[in-house]
Amino acid sequence: MSEKETTPSPEIVALEAEVVLTREQLASTVDALVEQVDPRRQAARAAARGRRLMFDATDPAALPEDRARARKIVAVAGVVVVLVVAGIVRKATRH
Repeated sequence: MSEKETTPSPEIVALEAEVVLTREQLASTVDALVEQVDPRRQAARAAARGRRLMFDATDPAALPEDRARARKIVAVAGVVVVLVVAGIVRKATRH
């Protein structure tokens, strides 16, 4: 074997380094996506949004536009809950 066959060219070394870097970036991206779709993490985010919504709806320190939006959402959610409960009660009393 000659020396040229055993020593990779600078272009090959650069391409191999690029492949290693790309694999690391891909692994990092996959890890981030797995963390984002974790059901426990989604539940924690939903709970945090709910707490923030209730804070905005009830705390006078909340910004007026946030308070108005939060109160509308809470009102709509309340109506939905009432309709669901009424439907369950109606169905239960029919049988």
